[in-house]
Amino acid sequence: MGKGKIIILSGPSGAGKTTLYKKLLARRGLRRKLVKTTSVTTRPMRPGERDGRDYFFVSRKIFVRRKAAGYFLESEKVFGNYYGTPHKQVKDFLASGKHVLLCIDVKGARRVGRKFPKAVTIFIKTSSLAVLRERLHKRGSEARAAMDVRLETARRELKEAKGYDHIVVNDNLKKAARRLERIVYSEIQTKP
Repeated sequence: MGKGKIIILSGPSGAGKTTLYKKLLARRGLRRKLVKTTSVTTRPMRPGERDGRDYFFVSRKIFVRRKAAGYFLESEKVFGNYYGTPHKQVKDFLASGKHVLLCIDVKGARRVGRKFPKAVTIFIKTSSLAVLRERLHKRGSEARAAMDVRLETARRELKEAKGYDHIVVNDNLKKAARRLERIVYSEIQTKP
């Protein structure tokens, strides 16, 4: 493999990991150093998303077939939908010396960490479950029961934060983005 690193952003639903992920990839100084993988999912597209840019949206049948064929580095059923990271995409990027930025759930981060023990793990969280609840409510894409399930999952995921290399509290987007940027710069400038 080349000298690329895997950098994992993970945390509970609603913590802002996808927003921070996009901000990180938009930073001029990091744009040429980081590459994103495009995950595969069975969930419906949200407003503003595009197939192939945000995710590859596929049917459950196709997803299950790919999973059985070993297509994914990690995959997980999350809140009734499947998500997976294409293994070949990650391997090819690392072999070319690129740093791979993954935005995945806590279980997926654990799986990737077992396969790539030198992966850098960054846990994104809010200061409280109340803040998380408010964000999920504002998102407006969840029924009450689904939001309760997400919050219960978040409680469990928050207990795993101490096992990560870094924790970023995202209560102020600008501050969290700057902190995340400093962490990533520091990590990619050190040897794997």
